[in-house]
Amino acid sequence: MLTVRVGCKGREAAYHLGTLCSFRSHVACLSSSKITLGREKQTETPLRSPVWSCNEWDPLEEIIVGRVEGAHVPPFTEEVQAITVKRNWDFFKYRGGQPYPAAHLAKAAAEIETFCNILEQEGVTVRRPAIVDHSIEYKTPDFRSTGMHAAMPRDILLVIGDEIIEAPMAWRSRFFEYRAYRPLIKEYFQKGARWTTAPKPQMSDELYDKNYPDENDPNRHKITDQAKFVTTEFEPCFDAADFMRAGRDIFAQRSQVTNYSGIEWLKRHLGDKYNIHCLSFENGNPMHIDATLFIIAPGVVLSNPERTCHQIDMFKKAGWTVVYPPYPVIPDSHPLWMSSKWLSMNVLMLDTKRVICDVDEIPTVKMFEKLGIKPITLSIRHANSLGGGFHCWTTDIRRRGKMESYL
Repeated sequence: MLTVRVGCKGREAAYHLGTLCSFRSHVACLSSSKITLGREKQTETPLRSPVWSCNEWDPLEEIIVGRVEGAHVPPFTEEVQAITVKRNWDFFKYRGGQPYPAAHLAKAAAEIETFCNILEQEGVTVRRPAIVDHSIEYKTPDFRSTGMHAAMPRDILLVIGDEIIEAPMAWRSRFFEYRAYRPLIKEYFQKGARWTTAPKPQMSDELYDKNYPDENDPNRHKITDQAKFVTTEFEPCFDAADFMRAGRDIFAQRSQVTNYSGIEWLKRHLGDKYNIHCLSFENGNPMHIDATLFIIAPGVVLSNPERTCHQIDMFKKAGWTVVYPPYPVIPDSHPLWMSSKWLSMNVLMLDTKRVICDVDEIPTVKMFEKLGIKPITLSIRHANSLGGGFHCWTTDIRRRGKMESYL
């Protein structure tokens, strides 16, 4: 028996202890294991997690779609310079820390609203992150920055089965991006999902190669061939979008934002139940795997014809069908400040028979039709300018399927 003897503060402690015991009934959803408070043991009924997604193609039931609101141009730091083409540098130099052009954002917002409406019409529950102020300057002992946006949930949230993993992203402007998603993540956690936050990077100067050559430097391809990028191995970092899920087989790439330490952290975290396959490509500026290699069905993979996968024989030997998507048709005049035209293959599979893709990318639309997959088309060209396609703008929360192995 617990006896509290410390006067007023003792009564307060007893009150809080009683509150904690009664709080058990409100957090029963938080655990399927036995909860022990003092000498009391309670067995809670296991909950079915609202989060469950194992791959890119099982029938989609719930999804997070990013927000345009409040999007700001990231400051022109070394990690931003490394991934952007030189013709766009002035845009970042003069607009860094400022909102994107208002007229462009208004068009992007309208496109994303249409996207959300189409998803709902197809029977998918759509959730959105909170609106936060990305203009606020913040400072840590190692750096200072303003924010960017909450437009690309695929970059920050990696869903493996019933677990949501917050990625330790490498851009300083994205350090506090998780705040926009926390209300949703806490809700999923309270309902039974597992929630992990990977170690937050310090983002000190040691994480970046300050002498990293720009895209026009003849040494650029030489060092990328050696897997040297603007991020060093100082500490683990990765963007969730550098991983492509196929059940217990997960494909990763070392890139400008994902280092080997980050891949190793995920490998150790997931354990022996998963196989992490590290891939490499003929790509002088890799950042996010889903416009380079995209798995659209069991045993069917899209492989970018410009970015040869060095390990493509692994798929062929396993009996997979390798499809090389057609070249994109987006005009050179359209602003793509942080991404390539290959967002044409950055699609969203609703299931193995339905795909959301760009209405203007006619060759890609026809490719899916030939594969027996129904294209559901719309344009998010202005939203593309912020850095991503349909896959980037979303994170699967629930797909109806089983955890399986495919290799």
